[in-house]
Amino acid sequence: MATPLDLQEQEQLDQIKHFWNTWGTLITSVLMVAALAFAGWNGWQYYQRSKAAQAAALYDTLERNVEAGDPALVDRTFGEMKERFGTTIYAQQAGLLAAKALHDKGNADGSRAALTWVADKAIDPGYQAIARLRLAAELLDSKAYDDALKQLGGGFPKEFEPLVADRKGDIYLAQGKRDEARAEYQKAWSAFEPRTDYRRLVEIKLNAVGVDPQTLKPANSAAAPAAPKQP
Repeated sequence: MATPLDLQEQEQLDQIKHFWNTWGTLITSVLMVAALAFAGWNGWQYYQRSKAAQAAALYDTLERNVEAGDPALVDRTFGEMKERFGTTIYAQQAGLLAAKALHDKGNADGSRAALTWVADKAIDPGYQAIARLRLAAELLDSKAYDDALKQLGGGFPKEFEPLVADRKGDIYLAQGKRDEARAEYQKAWSAFEPRTDYRRLVEIKLNAVGVDPQTLKPANSAAAPAAPKQP
């Protein structure tokens, strides 16, 4: 037989009933929303992991097609990657890989199309920068100088600025604009860290346009030791 509640316990029970009658529906709704949100978040995470795994598998297929040397399959696989997984990092990497493979096989249009897609659609600014630099190089090869320079306009991540200046120098030199080329090569040389291999390449270009690099002052000379003088 249950023990009767004393007066204090009865009052506490009445308070609980009153509270629940007042707020119970709201509390239940909030808990349901929280549960649904948690379930939705877990579902979204699962979807993203599944999508990434599928994109990785398709990227592996693209790599095999590149190794097989079949440009038609490369182009088709990259098209599928864009359609199904265009927002993933694998799609950006696939664009650069497909572009190189198509270029090596002489498919200039296909290569430029892949690079243009990465330059326009990539989320990562680093991949965008690489695509724009490579696209500018291909346009330079085809003597489309103005289009090449357009690819190098606008902003680039800071670490790419020396490469952009060097590529601009190449374009200006091809146009016969030696003064503009010289200015860009100087900018590139000054921005590169001392003793880097790419900086030595720019030194050769500077010598070709009549500039002794040792007369220039690197932009980072205060933070880094001066490069040794040429014998």
